[in-house]
Amino acid sequence: MLDIQFIRENADVIKEGARKKHVDIDIDKLISIDDKRKTLRGQMDEKKAEQNRMSNTIMRAEGDERQRLVESMRHVKQGLSELEEQYKAVMQEWQLLMLQVPNIPDFSVPEGESDAQNETIRTWGENPTFSFPAKDHIELMTKAGMADFERGGKVAGFRGYFLKGDGVLLANAVSQLALKHFMERGFEPMMVPSLVRRETFLGTGYLPQGEEDLYKTQDGEYLAGTGEVATMGYYMDEIVDGAQFPMKFLSYSPCFRREAGSHSKDTKGLIRVHEFFKWEQVVLAEASHAGSVELHEELTKNAEDFLQLMKLPYRVVVNCGGDLGLGQVKKYDIEAWMPSQDTYRETHSSSYFHDFQTRRLNIRYRTPEGKLLFAHSLNNTAAAMPRLLTMLVENYQQEDGTIRVPEALVPYVGKQVLGRPA
Repeated sequence: MLDIQFIRENADVIKEGARKKHVDIDIDKLISIDDKRKTLRGQMDEKKAEQNRMSNTIMRAEGDERQRLVESMRHVKQGLSELEEQYKAVMQEWQLLMLQVPNIPDFSVPEGESDAQNETIRTWGENPTFSFPAKDHIELMTKAGMADFERGGKVAGFRGYFLKGDGVLLANAVSQLALKHFMERGFEPMMVPSLVRRETFLGTGYLPQGEEDLYKTQDGEYLAGTGEVATMGYYMDEIVDGAQFPMKFLSYSPCFRREAGSHSKDTKGLIRVHEFFKWEQVVLAEASHAGSVELHEELTKNAEDFLQLMKLPYRVVVNCGGDLGLGQVKKYDIEAWMPSQDTYRETHSSSYFHDFQTRRLNIRYRTPEGKLLFAHSLNNTAAAMPRLLTMLVENYQQEDGTIRVPEALVPYVGKQVLGRPA
C-alpha cells in the first residue's frame, strides 16, 4: 500500500506505474473520495467539539435553559451519527481503492503485457545433448518408481501425485542442500504456517486481486501458496530492531495453489500442481532504495548459486510491467532448462517491494535519530519441490532410464544413480 499523501502528490507517476503494470485503477476517483473523506472527518471533529462545548455548558445551566440545551444536544448527536454513517461508507470505498493502487515499477522494468515480453539478461551452463531419444520427467519418474501420477489423480484429483522411493530421496536431498546453502549465507530457518488469516494476505498484497487462486477454509482462513505470507506476518504491527537489518529468513512450508485460469496448462506431471513444498528467502531491511536493489541482486545470486551447485543450466529474465504483481517494484525469474520441452521453465522468482507490504502490515523500525520508518521487504524462492525434480531427472537422465545424481546431492541421496535400468 502506498501512502495517500504520496499518491496525491505524485498522481501522474502512480498513473504511469499502473499503465506500465496494466492495472486498471482510477486514481482521480481515489483522490476525489479522499477529499470527501477528509471533509467528513473535519465535519465530525467540529460536531464532537461542539458536543464537548455544549456538555460543559449544560453542566452549569439550570431550569428551562438546561432543558433547551439538552434538546439542542440531541440534534448535534443526531447530526454526528449521520456524519459517522456517511464516513463509514466513504472509508469502505476509500480502503478498497487504496488496496488496488499498484506499487511503482522501477524505471529499468521493460514494457510488456505478459511473460512473453520478459527479457533474458543472462544464461548459465550448457544444455545437455543426448545420443538417445530423451524422455520427459513423467515417463522417467514413473518407470523409475519415483512418482505415481495415476494413483495421485485417483486419491487427490486433478494434478494429484505421489512421490515415492527415489523420488522422496531426491526431494529430501534438494531440501537438505538448500538448507545448508542458504544458512551459510546468513538465513535463519523457520517452519511457518500455511493456514493464514486474511489480514496477512491483504498485507502481502495477495488479496484482494489473487483471491481466486487461494483455497479458503470454512473458518475464513486461507491456505498460502508461499511461505512469504506467514513470514511477513511474523512482525505484523511491531516495531523491529533496525540494528538487526537485514533480517534474513529461510522459510519452509507446504504450499497450496488452485492454479485458477491454468487448467489447460501443464495438466500432467509435476510442473504445475495444487500442493507442493518450498523453501523461501524473505528479507526485511532498512528503507533504502539502493539497499533494496543490492539485496535483490544478492537474493538472485543465492538462487543462481544453488542451481549451479546442482549444475542445472538456467537463464535469468527481468519481468516486464504486465508480469509484475501489485506490490513488486522489480522482479527476476530464474528458469532452468527442461529438455523434454526444449525450453526453460521457471524455478525461482526474486522480487523487492520497498515499503508496500510493510506499510500494509505495519512493520516499522526506529532510525538512530529516533524516526519511525516502514521497513523494506524482499523475497525469492530458495527451492520448490517437486518442480525442481523435473529439471533434475530430465537433465541427468541416462539411456537405460536411470538418473544420475548431481555430485552436490550425492551425500544427501546416499547413492549416485536413481531408478532401475529399463
